[in-house]
Parts: sequence; structure tokens; C-alpha cells
Amino acid sequence: MPAYQIHRLKESARSQFRNDPHTAGATVVKPKDYEKGVSVEAPSPYAAWMALRESTEALQVGDLLEIEGSELRIFKYIGFEEARWYVLEPAPVPDAAAIAVT
Repeated sequence: MPAYQIHRLKESARSQFRNDPHTAGATVVKPKDYEKGVSVEAPSPYAAWMALRESTEALQVGDLLEIEGSELRIFKYIGFEEARWYVLEPAPVPDAAAIAVT
């Protein structure tokens, strides 16, 4: 049975998330907006949601489930959708030959 690590959306970012329009495709999330929560074992994200919904650890809109460090799912009003962490791309290195020509 997979283990799901919960990442809680910080309250300061939750109101912004609720006001954002729904988008298709993977949602890009920033690690700075999340805090690590508990982990739960369940056969699916929906089973994890059901197991937690009557507890103090219930999932809220915007929270993430990380499936054993490989897959990330975000809890939205319509269910769980694909998400991925925002990764800053390194700045391109200038070409030495192009610099020498100028």
C-alpha cells in the first residue's frame, strides 16, 4: 500500500489559491508555500482523503499528497489533479565565442 506524505498549504497562500481560476494540466506549486504534514497509508489519493476527512488532519483545498517521493497530487474542488514542484531553471551561460566576436 502506498504511503502519502501530506504537504499543507500555508494559510497565507490559501486565500490566493482559492481565488485562482481552475487550469487544465499540471499545477505548478512552490515549496515555500507548503509545510510538511503527517503521512498516511492508503490504496489511492481518494482513500487517503476518506481516511482523514473526519479527523483533525482532514485535507483542505490546496493541500498536496506526495506519493512515495515520486508523484504529486493537489487537492482541488473537483478532486485530485497532477501537480509538480516549481524548479528554478539556471540562467544560460553566455557563449565565449559569441562574446569574443563582439
